[in-house]
Amino acid sequence: MINDLWFTIKQLDENSYAISEYGHWEKVHSFLLLGTEKAVLIDTGLGIDNIKRITDQLTTLPIEVITTHVHTDHIGSHEQYEIIYVHESDKDWLVNGIKGLSIEQIRKDISRDITLPTPETFNPDKYQPFQGEPTGLLKDGDVIELGNRRLIIYHTPGHSPGHISIFDETNGYLFTGDLLYDETPIYAFYPSTNPYDLVNSLERISEIPNVSMVYGSHNTLGLEPKILKEVKNAVKFLRENELTKFGTGIHKFNGFSVHF
Repeated sequence: MINDLWFTIKQLDENSYAISEYGHWEKVHSFLLLGTEKAVLIDTGLGIDNIKRITDQLTTLPIEVITTHVHTDHIGSHEQYEIIYVHESDKDWLVNGIKGLSIEQIRKDISRDITLPTPETFNPDKYQPFQGEPTGLLKDGDVIELGNRRLIIYHTPGHSPGHISIFDETNGYLFTGDLLYDETPIYAFYPSTNPYDLVNSLERISEIPNVSMVYGSHNTLGLEPKILKEVKNAVKFLRENELTKFGTGIHKFNGFSVHF
């Protein structure tokens, strides 16, 4: 296995890898999924260091990037890859810049609470999120075939308009981006988010059958599928108590929390 100063690589199975950035407070995970014909990289991390250095060591297959959503910590190394996909509702953010977050706030967030040495190429004062045209647009229900592996795209807006979750039907892995993870709250409290949509999206992923493991983009790497039962209960609670709106605060459940 690769030993790297910035990235931590964990092999999930023979053809799946998590590439994590534990030296940053956001504890971001990107995921490399290998097939017989091509590979998919789910997100490209913070951009503090170049994730392509890692993926080049893990596979010689052509790599296509699938973007869970267009926030800084998920598009950091997009410029290193030729083929990039994003949901059609987040295309504008990828091309013209992320709405609702100033460059000053982005630079502040990218540079704080770092616990590992960063490469000399990283200068937070000049940090600029990727902007560019995607190779193609994704929509709900799209299927991506890797040869021996089938990925299904679910449009799960709320955290961003074009947020997606990816279900690896072959292995039962559900990649939830920033829709579901543990330890820190799921965020839907700033203007570019939508609490109502987020709750609908949580309900939707809770009903996906045959999930063997849930992989969020932050914090604990891999959550048992029983968390989806807790998600279903949380959705019911939030709706019955009319909490799915801005300003209702942090709501804690068994295994995760949501901040509106």
